[in-house]
Amino acid sequence: MELDINDLHKICRPENIEITTHAAKRLEQRNICLNDILACIHNGEIIEQYPDDYPYPSCLVLGFSLKQRFLHVVVGSDLNTIWIITAYYPDKNKWENNFKIRKETHV
Repeated sequence: MELDINDLHKICRPENIEITTHAAKRLEQRNICLNDILACIHNGEIIEQYPDDYPYPSCLVLGFSLKQRFLHVVVGSDLNTIWIITAYYPDKNKWENNFKIRKETHV
């Protein structure tokens, strides 16, 4: 199942958010707060889908933080809860200018 941003909007409230231990560490390291995550999901769009992830489908959301910086948030959801897997400010060396498309990596 692919996730739909409108479904995520409906449940995107602090009481429906779970943050993995890994994500909590990364958010602290990257100075990203829960309100940045909420803003990103509410103003963002899904740019990659991972429908076969376990235990729930997940996706990559591109949106903006409270300070209007581009932000990527990877979330999983059963449409009742949103699990924050990780979040980061996208690197312009790894993403095209719109931060929607990964740059080709040459080995």
